[in-house]
Amino acid sequence: MILTGPAIAAAKAAGEITIEPYEPKRISPNAYDWRLGDTLRFHDGSLDAAKPTEFQEAPIPDTGYVLRPEVLYLGTTYERTGSETYAQFLNGDRTIGALGIWVHVSAPLSHQGHAIRWTLEIRVSRPVRVYPRMTFGKLVFLKALGAMASYQHHGLKYRSSQGIETSRLYEENPGGPA
Repeated sequence: MILTGPAIAAAKAAGEITIEPYEPKRISPNAYDWRLGDTLRFHDGSLDAAKPTEFQEAPIPDTGYVLRPEVLYLGTTYERTGSETYAQFLNGDRTIGALGIWVHVSAPLSHQGHAIRWTLEIRVSRPVRVYPRMTFGKLVFLKALGAMASYQHHGLKYRSSQGIETSRLYEENPGGPA
């Protein structure tokens, strides 16, 4: 079950949802409108799942930053969000998609107990200028059925994420470092 905008506001007021910083005007009928953070990491070469990926990092200036096709960008949400009560689902939105920006397609689900600034995978179909803290997508909160299982109690590798996280698949990959 997805929370409506008024239910998100009530859950935030009750302390069941973390959104920092929080702006009530960003609540839409069934979501919270999240913003792009202030920094990008990027990689435009080949990737190897068995090795850590080296990225360059750049702040997004107030005048904007032009994203280019064929480059993998990692960003972060400006807001830190989470809940012990609700799971979250993060996506881009219609306005971002209409600019040819694909954001966070591969891992839109965040588990209960995971309060983070989301790492975003960003790809573009053509050059497009983005700005720090611009609205970049929608975050919905989902009521889970069954016993609660906080992400923090599972010892998973991204449980303490607070900024841009690169892939750590190499930690699991049999061909990667021990």
